[in-house]
Amino acid sequence: MDRVAVGRVFIVDDSEPFRAVARALLESGGYQVVGDAGTGAEALAGVPEAGPDVVLLDIALPDMDGFSVCRALRRTAPDATVVFCSVRDAEHYGDAVERSSAAGFLPKSTLSAAALALIVARRAERR
Repeated sequence: MDRVAVGRVFIVDDSEPFRAVARALLESGGYQVVGDAGTGAEALAGVPEAGPDVVLLDIALPDMDGFSVCRALRRTAPDATVVFCSVRDAEHYGDAVERSSAAGFLPKSTLSAAALALIVARRAERR
């Protein structure tokens, strides 16, 4: 498997097993996982402190939706690139993903370090 030098990531998902799998996948691909959270509130507290390059953000959280978390992170961690992740397809959310400040969307079933790096690289090219 090709390793991709991609930086620091913070994982936000209410499923601890998914966070563990995501951590393993991303670390095996070259990411450094600097933290994780199971709720939006934990993410809003942890992300600014951890200072990640990328936030992998589930849209369906128990206390708030990922879109709200993304908006708040624009203010508290403006340099972090947010990438949404969900068990649902992007189409389920209509144009909300496109309207958000997130760099993109990854279905959980296709999560890999390379797929995440591609979304982040595309965002960097557009800036």
